[in-house]
Amino acid sequence: MGSAHAQSLGQLTNVEGIRENQLTGYGIVVGLAGTGDGSQAKYTSQSIKNMLNQFGVRMPDNAQLRARNTAAVMVSASFPPGYRKGQQIDITVSSLGDAKSLRGGTLLMTPLRAADGDIYALAQGNLVIPGVAASGRTGSSVTINTATAGRVPNGATIEREIASDFADAPTLRLNLKRPNFQTATNIVDAINRNFGASIAATEDATSVEIAIPGNAGSRSAFIAHLNRIQIEPGNDTPKVIFNARTGTVVISQGVTVKPTVVSHGTLKVTIDENFAVSQPEALGNGQTMVTPQSSINVSESGAHTFQWKNGASLQAIVDTINSIGATPDDLMAILQGLSEAGALNAELEVI
Repeated sequence: MGSAHAQSLGQLTNVEGIRENQLTGYGIVVGLAGTGDGSQAKYTSQSIKNMLNQFGVRMPDNAQLRARNTAAVMVSASFPPGYRKGQQIDITVSSLGDAKSLRGGTLLMTPLRAADGDIYALAQGNLVIPGVAASGRTGSSVTINTATAGRVPNGATIEREIASDFADAPTLRLNLKRPNFQTATNIVDAINRNFGASIAATEDATSVEIAIPGNAGSRSAFIAHLNRIQIEPGNDTPKVIFNARTGTVVISQGVTVKPTVVSHGTLKVTIDENFAVSQPEALGNGQTMVTPQSSINVSESGAHTFQWKNGASLQAIVDTINSIGATPDDLMAILQGLSEAGALNAELEVI
């Protein structure tokens, strides 16, 4: 297993039962400089009333609170595996209403619940907001990043542990991060060879079952030893990933094409919108009229035709695309066409 492509077992697998758990909660952020929720967010006013009641402040039932310095938020966090009471985790705070910005706010104590509905952590702290939002009286505004979401480092304290049978189970299951039959087979062979016994087996491309030997020592030390074993991963199908939101195209190594001829051209549609004003003469009985005028022009730039030879590499594909000045949208269209024509050996994925 001395290949330059070998990876440690810990890089290729996750131990079943040792994983993160998601926590969520509803809370209130205070201390905002007039950028909180507006009067439309009725639940924010109700939350403030409920909070004040807990401190002995009774508000009239028909009272309408306009607390622009507060905002209703959702709090989310990941409970790391094995964390104990008193340890702290980071939290993410996101606006639930129509707050303009959470900058300068403080999250009040918020219970965080798991999928079973039980409370596992308590969150509180000052928000760190990476975004900036500013607006003028004329309606002009500028926004950098997102000012309605932020984080509180170490903002939640674990109050309840998540039970696990990891320490008592007689077997151990490793789940492959990228399922592959050859990788699973190589893992089984490497483990059995390392321990000199048939303690590992697999029935699919997703997981490996390991019988923990009696002389393995502590469970943690056994897993640490497993994670250091070097594995030769199997060959995955190359991927081309399109990000439809940002227009980003990511092509993995190993993408090749069959002999192909591609013709690429750009169709450009230009629409100009103008307004004409018809002004009647003085003392006339006519009315001033404003009529819209639209001008539509369609033009097509010179098409490019190019050919890829059999087994053209990723570098050859990139060089050809760059030489014709294609945009990411053009590249996406070309690769989708190659895939539909059966000339691309990669799997297309849109995120």
